[in-house]
Amino acid sequence: MQNSTLKTVSTYFLLLAIAILMLFPLLWLISTSLKSPGEQIFSFPPQLIPKSPTFANFRTVWDTYPFGRYLTNSVIVATLTVGLNLLFCSLAAYPLARLSFKGRDLIFATVVSTIMIPFQIVMIPLYVLTVQLGLRNTYLGIIFPAIASAFGIFLLRQAFQGVPKELEEAARIDGCTELGLWWHVMIPAVRPALVTLAIFVFIGAWSDFLWPLIVVDRPEYYTLPLGVANLASAFSLDWRLIAAGSVISIAPILLLFLFVQRYIIPTSAASGVKG
Repeated sequence: MQNSTLKTVSTYFLLLAIAILMLFPLLWLISTSLKSPGEQIFSFPPQLIPKSPTFANFRTVWDTYPFGRYLTNSVIVATLTVGLNLLFCSLAAYPLARLSFKGRDLIFATVVSTIMIPFQIVMIPLYVLTVQLGLRNTYLGIIFPAIASAFGIFLLRQAFQGVPKELEEAARIDGCTELGLWWHVMIPAVRPALVTLAIFVFIGAWSDFLWPLIVVDRPEYYTLPLGVANLASAFSLDWRLIAAGSVISIAPILLLFLFVQRYIIPTSAASGVKG
């Protein structure tokens, strides 16, 4: 009994230590953004609790830098990227999971193999194609490489394969077409996988820095990562203001996760049957 209790305490202590280690950079960032000009930022041991907390840093960043525009751009880009990913990946994954046709496995293997190709290899051809299509300095140009992903197709294909065959057969007996079967049965049945994919895609699109830096050179199309990158030069390395801008950029991601995490729970596949 004592060994079991000791093992449980040790496990929780280890998990707590890992959690503190992982959360420390975030806590330090928030603490720095709330510190007044007279407080030390780099000290040992670190002072995570500001002596005189203030929101003046956030007001300064918001008033003197067009963070509102950057926030709007990031919301537009991330929302469009998530919507197009869910649409195209689910449309591609459904036939690869539920339909039988010649070359299906070869197509799936080819799609999955592209995961191993680094983005830097295809970056130049993508940029040339984007310019030729006239998409430079546009929202569509920013989201162009991310409108579908091999990971999303793989994830949704595995989810579609887990839907009971009985649901599909019942829908076909009711006269459901392939498109209706995809929309009314499969999509509701794999909702947790869709939410999971949406979170991954949103985080990737929200924090993407390299591609927007390449395809956009007009400040009115800057996303938050580009805006935060320019904070150092704009405020002469004032780490309080840089931290405040960084907190503004990551806050929507944290709020999104808190809002949608309850949906990442497998539900009964029977919910896919619509009346």
